[in-house]
Amino acid sequence: MANMGLLTIGELARRTGLTTRTIRFYSDEGLLPPASRTDAGYRLYDGASLARLELLRTLRELGLGLPDASAALAGAESVAGLAQRHVELLDEQIRVLRLRRAVLRAIARTRTELDGVRLMKELASMTDAERAALIDDFWDEVTAGLDINPSFDAGMRSAKPTLPDDPSPEQLEAWLELAELVRDKDFRARIRAMSEAHSAARAAGESMDEPFSAVKDRWQGWITRATATIEAGEAPSSPAGQALAAEITEAFGQPPAKTADEIATGTDTRAERYWQLMATINGWPQWPAQAPAAEWIVAALRAN
Repeated sequence: MANMGLLTIGELARRTGLTTRTIRFYSDEGLLPPASRTDAGYRLYDGASLARLELLRTLRELGLGLPDASAALAGAESVAGLAQRHVELLDEQIRVLRLRRAVLRAIARTRTELDGVRLMKELASMTDAERAALIDDFWDEVTAGLDINPSFDAGMRSAKPTLPDDPSPEQLEAWLELAELVRDKDFRARIRAMSEAHSAARAAGESMDEPFSAVKDRWQGWITRATATIEAGEAPSSPAGQALAAEITEAFGQPPAKTADEIATGTDTRAERYWQLMATINGWPQWPAQAPAAEWIVAALRAN
């Protein structure tokens, strides 16, 4: 480049692919001083100018503003230092863009109207403390005035949504769905009904430390068998369904209709979804889906 001779702005533009207007702007800003001038005053550039212009273009393509690019070219600040600063800025921009995408996806999924858009954004921007307060408010309402086993109540309340500093899109969307779920009046009414059944069982002398504690060790096995039977296309009234219903009835030691009612009271796909979303937000192992199998078991018991 050192022996390439002098170039006009037009020739420099053809070599770099930049417009003459852009090159003239850089030159006017002092970022690309001319190597010489013609007798008529037109600017001329040399090989060093071409190399400087290519470097300048690279810095601009990486997102550096003119002041930072100028500082780098002048040696006033290291390129590594500028790069680190811009990485931090880009990380913040990415975080904001992810937040916006999560909000827009939630709006599209729920068909949120204009008056709900602001709420969606506010929900997405909550702090961990604000998210925890929303969950506490939910449990306060659905258990107010009821006799809930203290250890069971503490277990339900202990799970709080805590997003990492750089949450994934799935975590952000899970939080928005969870916030929408716990604010839903029908969902609150359903969990309130579950809590009332729990309280009534306590009043009848049951500890309710853990639902179905007497058959806890066998419950997962029943769920697994029911799931396999469903996948095989068997109806609850089939021989396989009735055999499972008979086994469960014997284990509970009460009429099948009563057992079916108890299981149905504690089974809800949205309640299960609550824990699945909480697991996604907090990065826990995913909560296994049991509601479809539990509902099939209820049907099998009622057909027994």
